[in-house]
Amino acid sequence: MSESLREDALKIINQAIRAVYPEDAVKKALSAIFATDTGKSGSQGFVEGSSQGFVSGKKIFVLAIGKAAWRMAKAANEGLKGQICGGLVITKYGYSMGVIDGFEVWEAGHPIPDENSIKATERALEMVEDLREKDNYLLLLVSGGGSSLFELPTVGVSLSDIVDVTNQLLKSGASIQEINAVRKHMSKVKGGRFAQIATPLRVFSLVLSDVLGDKLDTIASGPAYPDCTTSEDAIRVMKKYSISSPPGVLDALKLETPKSLDNVETRIIGSLSVACASAKQAAEELGYNASILTTVLDCQAREAGAFLSAVACEVVLRNQPIRKPCVIIAGGETVVEVRGDGLGGRNQELALSAARGIAGLKNVVIASVATDGTDGPTDAAGGMIDGSTTARLEEHGIAAEEVLLNNDSYHALKAVGDLIVTGPTGTNVNDLMLVLCK
Repeated sequence: MSESLREDALKIINQAIRAVYPEDAVKKALSAIFATDTGKSGSQGFVEGSSQGFVSGKKIFVLAIGKAAWRMAKAANEGLKGQICGGLVITKYGYSMGVIDGFEVWEAGHPIPDENSIKATERALEMVEDLREKDNYLLLLVSGGGSSLFELPTVGVSLSDIVDVTNQLLKSGASIQEINAVRKHMSKVKGGRFAQIATPLRVFSLVLSDVLGDKLDTIASGPAYPDCTTSEDAIRVMKKYSISSPPGVLDALKLETPKSLDNVETRIIGSLSVACASAKQAAEELGYNASILTTVLDCQAREAGAFLSAVACEVVLRNQPIRKPCVIIAGGETVVEVRGDGLGGRNQELALSAARGIAGLKNVVIASVATDGTDGPTDAAGGMIDGSTTARLEEHGIAAEEVLLNNDSYHALKAVGDLIVTGPTGTNVNDLMLVLCK
């Protein structure tokens, strides 16, 4: 029975990820912009501001940043045939899918920026400077991962400073909002500073959200959105997690980011709620009762795993909160406090933690997956476990509790065949979790 549950889980995951491929969303958004420009009905404009559309005859430069950048840029190139004067894609290593006519494609470091991040960002600023003189438009395509891929240290800060501080924050268990509050104040292009540099260029920003609550100043650290965090917030985070840094970083954190921008219009074109809704539809099509528990799960990964396993036990024992056969869906972004020297990611740690709670139960499967196909610094997207996982681990001489203490969920799940490996998906709207019971 668990094998059929596993097969169904993969079908649901695949359909949910397909639902947030950015191609259709980008083309739909561009059609709405053109509809506004030509006076056609049906356009809703942008989320922020009142869209005036692209002026006929103007050339458009496209800058795409993030894990979904290649797919988004390809879609824009197809949707704006003949109007693009140039383009630049900055995405994660291995996430490029080939050549796009008229575009430069750069790959760079994630989740930690590297020299290619700096070089690609410098190149983007050069191209924007040339474009600004021609009074054209900038179409900015933003997706998760942009925080490390699109980076240029501010005055007094080096790349090594950013790498060191980011590593400390990632290992501390700080939330993505806290991490980005600090990163924005160390950067020349985050927290609205990129749009400020591009002024008076008109910036149209299409965003694929990977952040809980779709907070626009947090997605990719908000390069073209007013920053809601302050210098005080950034300094408070550094103190909260006892992050060490050189004087130059502390000086940079005291410089405030833009709190308003008048040259940017923004639209969210995809989010985790869309993926969860698609997962629910897929589950129902397979004959399950389905319910979305939350799309904003935000806690420690192992705590989330324990909670989801408790939900599974409630279904098995009392047939509530939803009757079997059922699929309970959750979305969000958990965090891992790194204390060991093992290998893993938040989805794998969640899955391994859940395995302890459903040990011995039959007809239950729990899966957790990163929609971008990469969970932490591994080649796995996540993990899928059942009631036999802990027993199979023990047969290999592996104790789940010890593995969790060492943050080595990858090797444990790999040993028993419980990893989910999808490869890069070309999209990114955060993490999807499923509890399946029959």
